[in-house]
Amino acid sequence: MNKMLYNDQIVERENLINIEDRGYQFGDGIYEVIGVYDGKPLMLDEHLVRLERSAREVQLNLPSPANELKTKLEELVAENGLNEGIIYMQISRGAAPRWHEYPAKDVLPVTIAYTRAEERETAVEDEGATAVLAEDIRWLRCDIKTLNLLPNVMAKQKAVENNAIEAILHRGETVTEASASNVFIVKDGELYTHPADNFILNGITRRKVLQLCDSLNLKVNEETYTVDDLLKADEVFITATKLDIVPILEVDGKKIGTGKPGPVVKQLIREFRALYMDETVKKS
Repeated sequence: MNKMLYNDQIVERENLINIEDRGYQFGDGIYEVIGVYDGKPLMLDEHLVRLERSAREVQLNLPSPANELKTKLEELVAENGLNEGIIYMQISRGAAPRWHEYPAKDVLPVTIAYTRAEERETAVEDEGATAVLAEDIRWLRCDIKTLNLLPNVMAKQKAVENNAIEAILHRGETVTEASASNVFIVKDGELYTHPADNFILNGITRRKVLQLCDSLNLKVNEETYTVDDLLKADEVFITATKLDIVPILEVDGKKIGTGKPGPVVKQLIREFRALYMDETVKKS
């Protein structure tokens, strides 16, 4: 994995960061993480559409059109011989003297992308995992996928220290999402998930799950719900790139439902696995 994308060139991986890069000093940039299955990036077009939206929201001009970025990312995967894992890509506003306001328009954004090998989380999908609760202390534009992730990092650390897979976030009594994933609950056969507003990131896997629910005639309510609703749910699961869909069996030591993966999440896991198998076959 010694190759990386730097601007429009695939180069040997080394320290290429300028100390005055605004991504480094301000978190002034955007990013995407794309899952790679059997050598093929999954839902790459959807990730690039979201990247373009994030760029518009922070007034950052992408250095290349999305179709050119797509070609370069596919080339990067091939160059590194990646079979299973992720692509990490970020675009900062560029390097400029350190002032808070946006720099002059002749400062060029900096694109960096690299790959990392990761195995599929099939065991945790099948067996489920635990989570903890954490107060959501992030800013009010969580819908933009920016580099400002310290509150997410702090929440994830709480999960790790409690031997949990995730920290489920809440603002007051309202559940939003998790430190690095979206959250769904199931009650009486219906699904609930926080609406895709400024309080959550509209995950690519989340969107695909909504599409799968529609095709399976599973009712989804995109509306807010409380911590109490979460703890009393029949099923809870999280969704994220490469993590895919993981049943949550326990939150803060409290058993969810039967304490085992439920029928709804197991059905969605089967359908999602079929999806990426189909997608990789189509692209091969």
